[in-house]
Amino acid sequence: MPHIVIEHSKGLEDSHDLQALCEALWQAFARHPSVNGPHTVRVRTIAATASRIGVEPQSFAHATLLLLPGRDEATRADLAQITMEALEAALADVGSLTVRLTDLNQPYLKRML
Repeated sequence: MPHIVIEHSKGLEDSHDLQALCEALWQAFARHPSVNGPHTVRVRTIAATASRIGVEPQSFAHATLLLLPGRDEATRADLAQITMEALEAALADVGSLTVRLTDLNQPYLKRML
C-alpha cells in the first residue's frame, strides 16, 4: 500500500507521457519512509470517457491515494504534496489537477505472485 489512481480526461494519454508520471510517482512513494517497500506501491491511470469541468482548458487529472489507516496528518500531507508536484510537473497545461486521500477500511485483501 499505497495505491495511486489517476483519473484523467480522455486524450491526455495521447498528449502526455502518463507512463512517465506513473514511474515518477512510483519512485517517490517507493522511497518514502512511511511506505513498507516498493512492492507495496501501485500506480495506475484511468481515462474518463466523458467529462465537463468549470475551467478552461476542459482537461483534468484527479489522483486518489488509497492508504491503509495509521499515518499521521503530516505524513498524509507530505504524500498528497508529492502527488500534486508530480501532477504539476507532468501535466502543467491541464486545466484542473486535484488530489484526495482515502483510508482503506479493513478488510483489505491482496494476492501477489
